[in-house]
Amino acid sequence: MRLLRSKATVTVCLVLAALAGCTDGDGTADPAPTRADSSTPTRAGTPTPTPSPVDPVSIPGLAARDHRGTGLRTRTVLARTDAYTRYAVTYRANGLRISGIMNVPHGKGPFPALVLAHGYIDPAVYTSGRGLAREQDRLARAGYVVLHTDYRNHAGSDRDPDNDVDLRLGYTEDVIGAVLALRGSGRPEIDGDRIGLLGRSMGGGVVYNVLVVAPGLVDAAVVFAPVSSRPEENLERFGRGTGDPLTAAVEAEHGSPEENPDFWRAASPVTYVDRVTEPLLIHHGTADVVCPPRWSKETAAAFEAAGKDVELRTWPGEGHTFGPRWADSMDVTEAFFARRLR
Repeated sequence: MRLLRSKATVTVCLVLAALAGCTDGDGTADPAPTRADSSTPTRAGTPTPTPSPVDPVSIPGLAARDHRGTGLRTRTVLARTDAYTRYAVTYRANGLRISGIMNVPHGKGPFPALVLAHGYIDPAVYTSGRGLAREQDRLARAGYVVLHTDYRNHAGSDRDPDNDVDLRLGYTEDVIGAVLALRGSGRPEIDGDRIGLLGRSMGGGVVYNVLVVAPGLVDAAVVFAPVSSRPEENLERFGRGTGDPLTAAVEAEHGSPEENPDFWRAASPVTYVDRVTEPLLIHHGTADVVCPPRWSKETAAAFEAAGKDVELRTWPGEGHTFGPRWADSMDVTEAFFARRLR
């Protein structure tokens, strides 16, 4: 067990590479969300807890934070299948209530656990557990407790009005909180010493951040069709030239990559790749027109140059969401987790 495993809290940092774009749905980019209204109430008029600001908005700024994930609660049974029970759940990430779903395999356990980070889906249409539906089912049938986080500002989660303009850093806080909440839950069916991450598209960027800022937090990670590990590339592809008001707000707050290159470098997970200790498996289709395969090649090369354990699997003809070869890619994924979460 690594040193971090023995602590109830972990000092970690994070930054979300994606500013807009990739989705778990049909392989097209959804519009970027507008900033949340800070006066928006939650749950029967209860005021939204105020998130603690990150100053400066950067990986070093977040490194100084004492991140907590607590209070994992099963709320209702959503479904019972032949292999697992699906629950609506909540937990707390740095004081915010975050909703999600959790699939728990039948049997005695304890089972290794996976936290899933979904791609961009407009929060206005998002419903709890949406995204990575195939993966949620298959991985639970493979014997994993699967916790799919909704993220803040989604479904039944609390609101964070500054999350979007601050590069959606909060989503990575929510994933870190999910890992800590699983580990500290005390539930006999969960093996808190064997936890992995899986993210796709924007969620792949979240996973990059966790690996960079929280070495020792998990055992291994897998990403599918991830965004760039350089946030300025995501800004260029998904924001500029689209008339997206969020892009203008981000640049007004933090400066453009041309005006403030130091900020964008400090917000990039690839800048700090030397911190990574966990093995990473990257899947990318060669026909992905949403997130260019070049991004994964460059990220894998950066990991390799830093001497990290990384494997890039390219899938000829597969697009952003994967189709005919999805089952094959999941065979590879399951074998990877089976080796790493022993």
